[in-house]
Amino acid sequence: MLRLYVAGAAPNSLRAVTNARAICEGQSAPGFELEIVDVLKHPRRALADGVLVTPTLLRVSPLPTLKIVGSLSDKDQVLLMLVAK
Repeated sequence: MLRLYVAGAAPNSLRAVTNARAICEGQSAPGFELEIVDVLKHPRRALADGVLVTPTLLRVSPLPTLKIVGSLSDKDQVLLMLVAK
């Protein structure tokens, strides 16, 4: 389970959404579920998850929780971090 926090239609947020979707869709193994949360509409959700900067990708499960900040442009590196235990 992945949760991507973005700030509306900011350029970095749009890039992060595109990159996160490409990472999830590019996996042959099923299981990546992506939720996108706009902090401009749901600021309390971001605070509850300890997100102070956007874009931030949270790996909610499996534990431990992992945060990746940025536009996720280095897809290979992001994927390596996401599958790390």
